[in-house]
Amino acid sequence: MSDPNRSRPDRTLRTGPGRLLVAVYSVFALAATARGTYQLLTRFEEAPLAYALSVFAGALYFVAAVGLARAGRVSRVIALVCVSVEMVGVLVVGALSVFRPGIFPDGTVWSNFGSDYVFIPLLLPALGLWWILKVHREDRG
Repeated sequence: MSDPNRSRPDRTLRTGPGRLLVAVYSVFALAATARGTYQLLTRFEEAPLAYALSVFAGALYFVAAVGLARAGRVSRVIALVCVSVEMVGVLVVGALSVFRPGIFPDGTVWSNFGSDYVFIPLLLPALGLWWILKVHREDRG
């Protein structure tokens, strides 16, 4: 018999901080995708890798937002994978842009650990991972 006082993951991911995370991920999905797409279309030859990474980051933010917003174990796993890839991406691209700036002649969402976006790209996956794992622990009781 289930305990009615236990929080349910399908509800917990979509309430409180979960809603805020979905909103921020959605805004970043739109911002990164729009910026990267515009740059790819208008200035491709200047920094194609940087611009493609921004589009990739935007797609990742979108899938993470959907995973966080939807109920169920599969959605939570999808969100966990996306947020984990995002964390690795921001750390690797951030470090490369600091120590080997020539690799990225123009910025990406993750350049300099997200400094163009007030370091939110660095903070967001940390919060996302914390929230997903918190909900998972609550689910397991």
